[in-house]
Amino acid sequence: MQMGLDYTLVEDLVAGVDEVGRGPLCGAVVTAAVILDPNRPILGLNDSKKLTEAKREKLYDEICEKALSWCIARAEVDEIDELNILHATMLAMQRAVEGLHVTPKLALIDGNRCPELAVPSAPVVQGDAKVPAIAAASILAKVSRDREMAAFELIYPGYGMGGHKGYPTAAHLEALARLGPTPIHRRSFAPVRQAYEARAMLDADLADS
Repeated sequence: MQMGLDYTLVEDLVAGVDEVGRGPLCGAVVTAAVILDPNRPILGLNDSKKLTEAKREKLYDEICEKALSWCIARAEVDEIDELNILHATMLAMQRAVEGLHVTPKLALIDGNRCPELAVPSAPVVQGDAKVPAIAAASILAKVSRDREMAAFELIYPGYGMGGHKGYPTAAHLEALARLGPTPIHRRSFAPVRQAYEARAMLDADLADS
């Protein structure tokens, strides 16, 4: 239920919802939903992209300790390829809100659209810089996904996933062309699809030689 209301007037049981990972060529899209406890304030909440890694890590632990409820959810690579990245993101946001053990009165979604939810919701453009609960959600989602990409660097060496986090940097594109896609690359994204096609042509040429 999407509502056109003044979200600033709702003070309790507000869930902030945000995502990380719509733009990368690999890995899941990760979302989080957070209901902050007004009796346990957390200082320094902000858009996760504006914080240092050390600050995000510190706030991650504090949010998990102090929030009334929080949930980290995701949509996997195969879901992204099947649904497209927008619909997969909406699905992951649904999962995050549904995973809260406290039912919010309102869910505030970063961006300009909302997923289908069983509770009232409203979009907030640049919400991670305006709404503390959304900022908290952005921190949980980013730290969680960054940790995962660092782990993938050990599983798939040579791609630099711990550095670029899967985004289409020059280094990532070069590694993709040189090494080919991994199982965690999104086949529906053009650079990955092109890398699969190039690898298939190379394999065909080798088979004919």
